[in-house]
Amino acid sequence: MSSRAVFLDRDGVLNHPVVREGKSYPPARVEDLQIYDGLYDPLRRLKDRGFVLIVVTNQPDVARGATPRSTVEGINAAIAHELPVIDRFVVCYHDNGDGCDCRKPLPGMLLAGAAEFDVDLSRSYMVGDRRGDIEAGIAAGTRTVFVDRGYREPAPTNYHHKVDSTQEALQIIESEIAHEEG
Repeated sequence: MSSRAVFLDRDGVLNHPVVREGKSYPPARVEDLQIYDGLYDPLRRLKDRGFVLIVVTNQPDVARGATPRSTVEGINAAIAHELPVIDRFVVCYHDNGDGCDCRKPLPGMLLAGAAEFDVDLSRSYMVGDRRGDIEAGIAAGTRTVFVDRGYREPAPTNYHHKVDSTQEALQIIESEIAHEEG
């Protein structure tokens, strides 16, 4: 039987983004990384229920020359160290005009993660804090949980759940799974 996954955006979902003028940005350095409190236990419980945990993150600042790829990889490694239940980081290093199929809102990163782990997307979730995350989840056929951080940018209008924190998103997923397993 296929597995299930929780796809997680990185900045704004697992770690505090840098917010400037109402817009979300990744930390510039590993030393600036601040992971949200209270994520390990709910992620561990989902993993114990058979979920694959896959981070899917756009990092266009690499293509733009603003951030070295080693910084992105260092931040991912630091998150993996703090949250060792995460199975994989899938990263799109492209910019808007690069024509890739991985950059959210396209579903390429989710499809790649699903193929690697034999994931049933219809039984999986995408948790994100921006419209592109949610649109990628919908395009891939997952359930979606929008973590509304109040950015000054167009928010998604179509999602399964809207919450104020990643902890709340993970609680909703746990609750739905418990209800399904009834």
